[in-house]
This record gives sequence, structure tokens and C-alpha cells, in this order.
Amino acid sequence: MKKLSLIMVLAFILIMSACGQKVEPRAINEKTDTCTVCNMAVMDNQFATQIVLDNGKSMMFDDIGCMYTWMKENKDQKLKAQFVRDYHTKEWVPSEEAHYVYDKSIKTPMAYNVVSFQNEKEASQFAKKHDTSTLTYDKLKSHKWEMNKEQMNDMKGEMKHSHDENGEMKKMDGMDSHDNSHQ
Repeated sequence: MKKLSLIMVLAFILIMSACGQKVEPRAINEKTDTCTVCNMAVMDNQFATQIVLDNGKSMMFDDIGCMYTWMKENKDQKLKAQFVRDYHTKEWVPSEEAHYVYDKSIKTPMAYNVVSFQNEKEASQFAKKHDTSTLTYDKLKSHKWEMNKEQMNDMKGEMKHSHDENGEMKKMDGMDSHDNSHQ
């Protein structure tokens, strides 16, 4: 009987430890990773986000708005974790632990205009600088995810003028032409 009890306790511990495994985001490969929604290249920058499905598959997004678009369209999918990047440090942050700022003037790759921060104080300072307020993870669920069409048109114009005579991407103002970060 002691042997059976010991086996049951060990089995319980093993099951509980397997359930508590921490999910880690995977690194971005700029040569091969594309956004699951818009098929644009996912840059290793402060706008990248990712979802890890229950089956362990990682899905990359170039803008937090693309991630929320995918989640809205795939409500039946079971998520193990979702991650955003800190706007300043570019470190991965679990989405539910991050703090967010939305303002139409903030440039993001797909013009959803939301950026994330690991630190609430930094998010508040950034929001104050842009004369807006912060959003919580729970508020993002009801956020109206719309592209800023005016900003998208501006970015398309920039991209049209960012190719040289051979059709190759050229640098603009000392920045890579894919970098839409807001200064």
C-alpha cells in the first residue's frame, strides 16, 4: 500500500510539473519569418508579437494589430501564450503583463498604432508625451482594431519612393526603409 501511495504521489508531482512548464517565445528569423496575417516580413524590432499555440507552434506577427486580428478570426484555437515586445528594450513580455499605449500618431508597421511596454511607468510617460493614456491587457480585448488608413497610404508612398533604379530597397534618412518606428 505504501508503494502504491508513493507511486501516486510521484505521478501527481510529475503531472503538476508538466502543467507548469513555462512557455518561452522563440527568436525571430528576419530572413524567413512572415506575419501570419499580412505576410509582411517580421522584423526583430519593438513591434513584433507572437502567439504560441497549445500544440507548441509559434506564430509571428509584425504588428500587435495583426495578432489581435488573427485571434479574432481564430477564436477556436487554444493559445498557450502570447508575447509582445517592450517598445524601448525590445525584450519579449507576456501580453497579459504588458502595458499599452494607443495613439493615431504612433507609427507601427501596419498602422494599428499600439505599442507595448514592460514597465507601467514607462508606458505612462510615453502616453503623457503623446497626450494620450495607457491601455491594460483587458482593455485591448475590446479595443477597436482598425488600421490608420491615412498612415498606411503615407507608408505606401514612402515605400514606392524607397526603391532605387534597380528595384532594390534603399535606406531612407539613415534608417532601414522597413523601420516604421516613431521617434
